[in-house]
Amino acid sequence: MMEESMFEGQLEKLVNAIGAIPGPNKEKLVKMVKKTSKCHSELKKNIACLQESLDFLRVSVKYLVFDLEATRRENGSLKKLLKEKNG
Repeated sequence: MMEESMFEGQLEKLVNAIGAIPGPNKEKLVKMVKKTSKCHSELKKNIACLQESLDFLRVSVKYLVFDLEATRRENGSLKKLLKEKNG
């Protein structure tokens, strides 16, 4: 996977190379580079959001496992009390 600084450097090289191109294709290429840059920014934002969601999911799962274990312990204790009480 390309690092952020490497991507930015390659994008800058591309913009400079496009600047040297004469004719009508230049504007088309500039639009494509801008679109690529925008898509890259959106992708970074989406990845950050996904990472945050995964972190929340991990914490939630840990809490649920803790709660399940506590419930099992409580059930065991209550069963033991019922057995002792009933005889």
